[in-house]
Amino acid sequence: MGAWGALIMSFFGAVFASMTLYWQWHLHGVALAVPFLGFILIGIAANHVIRMPGEGVKPSPGEERAIMWSSIGEGVGLFLAANIVMNLHRPDLLLPSMALVVGLHFLPIAFAGNFRPFYALGTALIVAAILGFVIKAPTGGEVAGLMATGGLWLAAGMALRRDGLAKARTA
Repeated sequence: MGAWGALIMSFFGAVFASMTLYWQWHLHGVALAVPFLGFILIGIAANHVIRMPGEGVKPSPGEERAIMWSSIGEGVGLFLAANIVMNLHRPDLLLPSMALVVGLHFLPIAFAGNFRPFYALGTALIVAAILGFVIKAPTGGEVAGLMATGGLWLAAGMALRRDGLAKARTA
């Protein structure tokens, strides 16, 4: 995953952070936009990497298919998870459910690309989800949301570094 993937991961990290602020800490208004400053900073760095000369990280056709299908599955899974927890009147389980779905979505991509960092990211998000399910509300949702944010932002930074190094080698 390169700079474009870093943009996607950093955006969803900001979404997790903002949802944590809203659902767990009951904040409103401008406070919900603050996590998107992290997305903007990563976006600026991604813009720099994208514009660098050289050949960056390019997924193989098999990896592209895995990314496509696991992302479709992630979208369906997030929709189902959100509807299930809301219909069960358990909004405290929303963030752990989302972290579980997002974590599971990284595993087929890691397998298709033989990319161990995505196994680590998927596992970290699944562990965050399990902790979110086990720890009593509202702390469980906070743990799941903030761990998911941290994991996705860390992975975005690593993806930028990886893509930048690949472009530097081929420039």
